[in-house]
Amino acid sequence: MRTVDALFADVGQILWLGFDGQEPPDTLSRDIAAGGVGAVILFQRNLRALGDGHTDIQALAAANAALHSLAPEAGPPLWIAIDQEGGTVQRVRAPATVWPPMLSFDGLATRVPDPGRVDDIDAMDDDRLVGLAENVGEALGRELAALGIDVDFAPVLDVHTNPANPVIGQRAFGTAPEVVARRALALARGLERAGVVSCGKHFPGHGDTDTDSHLALPRLDHDLARLEAVELLPFQRAVAAGIPMLMTAHVVFAALDDTVPATLSRTVITGLLRERMGYEGIIISDDLDMRAIAAHFGIGEAAVRAIAAGCDVLLLCRNPDHQVEARTALIHAGEQDSEMRTAIGRAAARIRAAKARYQRLGQQRPGLDVIGCAAHQALTEALARGRCA
Repeated sequence: MRTVDALFADVGQILWLGFDGQEPPDTLSRDIAAGGVGAVILFQRNLRALGDGHTDIQALAAANAALHSLAPEAGPPLWIAIDQEGGTVQRVRAPATVWPPMLSFDGLATRVPDPGRVDDIDAMDDDRLVGLAENVGEALGRELAALGIDVDFAPVLDVHTNPANPVIGQRAFGTAPEVVARRALALARGLERAGVVSCGKHFPGHGDTDTDSHLALPRLDHDLARLEAVELLPFQRAVAAGIPMLMTAHVVFAALDDTVPATLSRTVITGLLRERMGYEGIIISDDLDMRAIAAHFGIGEAAVRAIAAGCDVLLLCRNPDHQVEARTALIHAGEQDSEMRTAIGRAAARIRAAKARYQRLGQQRPGLDVIGCAAHQALTEALARGRCA
C-alpha cells in the first residue's frame, strides 16, 4: 500500500498550478520544495512589465530558474508551462517575437499578392505552409526554452467552423480538419525540435461552440458522424503522430456523453481517447477554475471525477483555495478507494515517465539572444501577410 507521503507526491505530480503576482506565494514554494507540485503555469499577470509594456525578459528567465531550483534534487523536475500560441493568446510579449494568430495560415493559402511590392508572395501551397508552421514552432520553442519554459499549451487542434465562436476563432489553424491537423502538428514538431513539450487542445473539439467555457458550460449536439469527420479528426491525427500531451475541453458533447463535460467523462476520456483512439500520452484537463467546471461542480468533486475519467494532469490556474481543495480531495479519495489510488499512481507514473523522456529540457537551453532575433522576425512577417482582417 502507498504511504501518505507517496500519495502526496503522486497527487503533486498531477497538480499543475498557477498563482497571482510576480512571486510565487510561500505555500506554493513550500509545496514545490516538498515535491508536491508537478508544474507551475505562467500567465501575463506573473511577468514583470517594463515601462513600454514589454516583458522583462531578464527577470522572467531569472524567476524561472529560481522556480526550477525549488524542486527536490532526488525527484522529477518541476516543469514550467505557458500558453504561447500567437494572436490573442501569448503571455510573453515584446521583445520576444509577437506572433500573428494561427488562422493567418488560411490567409496565406488564399491571398493575392500586392502588385506594388516586388517581394510580395503569392498564395502558398500546402507543403510550404506546413514547412512554415514547423519553422514557426521551432522559433517559438527556442524563445520559450531560452526563458526556462518547458511546456507550451499549443497547438490548437480545434477546427474553426463557427464564426460566432467567442473563444477559439483566429486561434485555430484553419477551417478544414485535415488542414488544421497538418499545420498544427507541424508546429508541434517545431516545438519538439526546440526542446519544448507541446500540448494539443481542446479534445474532443471546441471549434464550433458559441459559448466561452471560461464563463459558462458549452454544449454541442452534433451527431457522432459529424464529430468524427470534423472535430475529432485532428486529434486522431495527433494521436497517430504521438503528440506528447492533449488538453480536454469543458464542453458537453451530447453524442458522446450528455451528462457531464468531456473533462469529467470516463466515456470520452478513457472510452474514446484512450481505448478507441489509442492515445498513450498525457491527458491534461483545462483549467478547473473556469466557470464551466467551478460553477457546476465542487472543485474537490471535479478533481476526483477528472482523474477517475482518465485525466492525468489537473490545471488549477489561480485560486489557492481551489488548489488546496483539489489536493485534499484527491488524497482523501486515494486513501479511501483502491481504484482511485491506482488511477492516481498511474497518472503520476505517466507524468514522471514523460519528464524522464524529456530530461534534456534545461540542459542545453539557447541564450537570451535568440529572443526576438532577426530570423524569427522574418518568420512572423511572413506569417503576418496572411493575417485576417
